[in-house]
Amino acid sequence: MASFNRINPEQAAALCQQGAQLVDIRDPHSFAQGHMPGAVRLDNSNLADWVANAEQATAVIVCCYHGNSSQPAADYLAGLGFAEVYSLDGGFELWQQSYPDQVSQSAE
Repeated sequence: MASFNRINPEQAAALCQQGAQLVDIRDPHSFAQGHMPGAVRLDNSNLADWVANAEQATAVIVCCYHGNSSQPAADYLAGLGFAEVYSLDGGFELWQQSYPDQVSQSAE
């Protein structure tokens, strides 16, 4: 059975440099306030389209607020056949503390 792995921000940064797909499952307002560069915000309205168009052989990092909600989301993606799925421990909060200069913002 497919599963996911938990990784810390340093491991996530290394995977980002290798072209990992970044998925953020936080609410639109939080995402607009700050997110990992290149992240795509997913929710029930765009999940099916993203899955249909995503490269399943490329690593996926799932990010939430603190690293808890991302775990079932990562497990779900792994169950859909994504080969390499990770949940970011500490979530965006720890990412922002670890890499304050690597935070993007967008309009809501």
